[in-house]
Amino acid sequence: MSDIKRLFDFPYHQLNIYNLDKALVTKYNGEWVATSTQEYINKANAISRGLLQLGVKKNDKVAIISMTNRTEWNICDIGILQLGAQDVPIYPTISEEDYQYVLNHSESVVCFVSCKEVLEKINKIKDNVPTLRAIYSFDEIEGCPNWTEVLKLGEDESNQEEVEKLKDSVNENDLATLIYTSGTTGRPKGVMLTHKNIASNAIYSADRLPIDLGHSKALSFLPVCHIYERMLLYMYQYCGVQIHFAESLETISDNLKEIQPEVMSAVPRLLEKVYDKIYAKGTDLTGIKKNLFFWAVDLGLEYEPYGQNGWWYEFKLKIARKIIFSKWQEALGGNLKAIASGSAALQPRLARVFNAAGVPVMEGYGLTETSPVVSVNDMRNGGFKIGTVGKPIAETEVKIAEDGEILIKGPQVMMGYYKDPDQTAEVLKDGYFHTGDIGEVDDEGFLKITDRKKEMFKTSGGKYIAPQLLENALKQSRFIEQVMVIGEGEKMPAALIQPNWEFIADWNKRKNLNLPNNPSELVSNQKLIDRIQEEVDYYNERFGKWEKIKKFELTPDIWSIESGHLTPTMKMKRKVVKEKYLDLYNKIYEHQV
Repeated sequence: MSDIKRLFDFPYHQLNIYNLDKALVTKYNGEWVATSTQEYINKANAISRGLLQLGVKKNDKVAIISMTNRTEWNICDIGILQLGAQDVPIYPTISEEDYQYVLNHSESVVCFVSCKEVLEKINKIKDNVPTLRAIYSFDEIEGCPNWTEVLKLGEDESNQEEVEKLKDSVNENDLATLIYTSGTTGRPKGVMLTHKNIASNAIYSADRLPIDLGHSKALSFLPVCHIYERMLLYMYQYCGVQIHFAESLETISDNLKEIQPEVMSAVPRLLEKVYDKIYAKGTDLTGIKKNLFFWAVDLGLEYEPYGQNGWWYEFKLKIARKIIFSKWQEALGGNLKAIASGSAALQPRLARVFNAAGVPVMEGYGLTETSPVVSVNDMRNGGFKIGTVGKPIAETEVKIAEDGEILIKGPQVMMGYYKDPDQTAEVLKDGYFHTGDIGEVDDEGFLKITDRKKEMFKTSGGKYIAPQLLENALKQSRFIEQVMVIGEGEKMPAALIQPNWEFIADWNKRKNLNLPNNPSELVSNQKLIDRIQEEVDYYNERFGKWEKIKKFELTPDIWSIESGHLTPTMKMKRKVVKEKYLDLYNKIYEHQV
């Protein structure tokens, strides 16, 4: 590997090789404000000195909670890490209870917040966090010390020697950060990642980045409290890429046109939204323009890389790119060389149509516990195959266990879960990390994810859903006998519901509703659907916005062991249930069949 051993080595490496005028760029009050590599380092050192004055010591924990990605985040990150302290990035939209749990579990001593919204949540629980000594905000907020006060404290350079000593004492195998992920049991788990875990991942992932080093721009908007975007920020610094932070999710299309980046990351949900928007515009066209648009889209849906479809297809694709797809590229800024898609499964049709359009979407695979990248597609050297998550990156061994589970060994595998030796022992066995995902490696070395061993899944927005928690809640309703929450890789969670027909017959009689008695007629009866909607709404209340059941369909038959819905121990066979009701599944997600 390179001269980089610890995460705070990245900006110094950038200074030596690229020395950018625009290392980090954030928009304030409508103006893009650039921070050079040198200024980035100077401010990070000032933060280190200021935190020292505030009594922050080696191995102390400092939390950062930000609604948006911004320059201040990176400066504080490097400033904290240089002291041998660890930072704890917290997802801003989790509940106040979870804030309290994470801050207490990590024993954070200082907390940086981005804005009023986060501060209000912190203020409600700060008295229940005995270790928390100070809160600073990035925005100017009345009554809250600003982060510039820490920079001011650090203007006194007399303790820089102490900072240097602390930097020298940090080893690549030391803990760098705690990243809390939502656990199935409800309590977030603190993933312990070392400097080496993340630094090696950034450097080896850079091998898959098809851009001009030192002369490219990235747009960053996925939450940096997740390890995916955070690792990419170090990778961009390593490659001399200017990092521009999008103002918000809503402004991405404007920011893409302003910045015209060569690289960005995305989750499948975002790509779905972009595709749906483009598709809707196509539907509004008329005459020959409309015909050409849909001809190009249909062509795109058949795309295979490396000219595998033959010369005639490539000839037609050339025309489609010129007259139709060039507009898609323009809408994304016109310069994109790579969109790294991760965090959830990408539907192959999206991979086909975007790559056909000359917008290179490369899917990868990883977990928080693997810092995160395990494998990723790369258009160069035959490294791209649709429907796979690419080949493993350097020094990464992927082994498939007898039951099909994907096991990982490599420098990116976490130290373990913080203060949780039992759960650590469950996933780190025989020198491998057990992912809980099922997959296969094909003859050419491409990894394919085929199923999930654990029940949890992600929507296409990259949000975790724990279906059992939702199902157990909904099953408390007397109207609902069985329920299966669906939505892996889709834009939202939904449910297939088997109503409690006995109770419904009784309810029908009591209320004199004169509903039909036959379940196959009842499943489409609006009175019953509305009543079950009330139940779903009631139980939805206790879940986060992204977890709520947005749609459901009722099934007429009773789910049983005999019919194959359930195992002998009455556990749901998810695959079987989904296959049995595939038509309802497609109806919910409006999939064309």
